[in-house]
Amino acid sequence: MAMTNSGIILTTVEEVLSWARRNSLWPVSVGLACCAIEMMHTAASRFDTDRLGIIFRGSPRQSDVLIVAGTVVNKVAPMLRLIYEQMPDPKWVIAMGGCASAGGPFPTYATLQGVDRIIPVDVYIPGCPPTPQALLWGILELQKKIKAKKEGKEFTEIPIKVPQESKPISK
Repeated sequence: MAMTNSGIILTTVEEVLSWARRNSLWPVSVGLACCAIEMMHTAASRFDTDRLGIIFRGSPRQSDVLIVAGTVVNKVAPMLRLIYEQMPDPKWVIAMGGCASAGGPFPTYATLQGVDRIIPVDVYIPGCPPTPQALLWGILELQKKIKAKKEGKEFTEIPIKVPQESKPISK
């Protein structure tokens, strides 16, 4: 995208479509457990996802983001896979919470040990349950990933620096 001295912006149709795609994400609301309450809180007036162009939809055919919020049991897994398959391309998936990401505190035969076993996941949001701020962070990370893919770059998350040894604070 280039701007001339006369105030005219020159760009391509693909650039405009990419900008619109990443700044108007429409997630399908699939709330399965306590994480769904935090997802609803994120869409409420305090955090207001509408200002970011995020409008929750009730139909997978109108959505481009699937937010899996909560525990996925094996009986629900085929329906969740069907919802994912009904979404138009391009589509993305956010796994919200420890249960959706890795089964949470339920290492049983009835609980799916991570939604990535049935559908590809783009962003994992940690927590039990994650806060609304964490969901907003996940959505912003997804926007960065969409932009990096459009530009042909590989998106890598911010590495977490783990301290090697603790040192006392000096005065």
